[in-house]
Amino acid sequence: MGLLEAGRAWARRIKRDAMTLWFARKHPRTPWHAKALGIFVVAYALSPIDLIPDFIPVLGYLDDVILLPVLIWLTVRLLPPDVLAECRAQAEAWMKEARSKPRSRAGAVAIVVLWLALGLAFAWWIARRLSA
Repeated sequence: MGLLEAGRAWARRIKRDAMTLWFARKHPRTPWHAKALGIFVVAYALSPIDLIPDFIPVLGYLDDVILLPVLIWLTVRLLPPDVLAECRAQAEAWMKEARSKPRSRAGAVAIVVLWLALGLAFAWWIARRLSA
C-alpha cells in the first residue's frame, strides 16, 4: 500500500468516525462526557466554517490535519465498545447510502459567535490600551 492510498484510507476512517460520533450523540448508552465532547467535535467537523481559516498559511490546515483527528480519536475512545460498534455500523451504512456528509448549522453559528467574541474582546483590549 502506497503512501497516497494509506492517506486516503486514514481520511476515510476519520470521516467514518466523525459520522460515528454523529450517531453516538443520540445513543442512550453514550456517557454524558462523550456526548458533550462528541457534540462539539461533530458540530465543528461538519461546520462549513473553520475555527482557523484555511487561507492562513500552515495554521489554516492545522485544525483539519491534527486538531480534528485528535478530537475525534479522543471522543471515540470515550465510547463503550458496544456503542462504538453499533454506531460505526450505522455510520458505514449511512455513508454507503448518502455518499455525502451532513452540514452543521449549529457548528457554523458557534464558530461565528466565537470569532465575534474574540473580535469584541480584542476591540475592548485595544480600547483600554488607548484610553490608559
